[in-house]
Amino acid sequence: MEIRKLEKLLYNPTLNWGLNGYETDKIFVISAIEIGNSFEFNIREKNQHYRKVWETNSNDIDELNAIIAQGHSFGAFENDELIGWVICDFRAWNNSLFIENMLISEKYRGQDIGRLLIKSVNREARALQCRIVELETQNTNYPAIKFYQKAGFLFTGIHTKLYNDSSETALYMSFEV
Repeated sequence: MEIRKLEKLLYNPTLNWGLNGYETDKIFVISAIEIGNSFEFNIREKNQHYRKVWETNSNDIDELNAIIAQGHSFGAFENDELIGWVICDFRAWNNSLFIENMLISEKYRGQDIGRLLIKSVNREARALQCRIVELETQNTNYPAIKFYQKAGFLFTGIHTKLYNDSSETALYMSFEV
């Protein structure tokens, strides 16, 4: 297995990657308390089954390719076949590298590929002299959140109205470079 810079996607590899999403028996629940002009959010774990599946279409591939063209994204390859990716957007306005999308073929999950991809992202962020690497994920994506926490990412914000699905809250996480 080899990690290298990701080049243009010529087709949609996710069609052969199995579950394009996640399934979990635990989620994070976000609660808000508003008192006068201040508010407080609380994040707690809850035992609850949740399954999320994304459909990646040709428009999505075009959007990902526009970000990949910046040259800051990485792919995991097994015998020259793409088996996972981390697609990153360099944001000069706030000197950050934003992880737009990270996905690994279901067959290869749990084999440290994600950790190797994150290491490549952190090296790229240092080379770009970024101050942080940041990302956004759903409160229901417990496996991803635990993975990012293990990689050193901390919660840095939430967006309670980002998604159409009212059971999902956007969690922002970052890693200081």
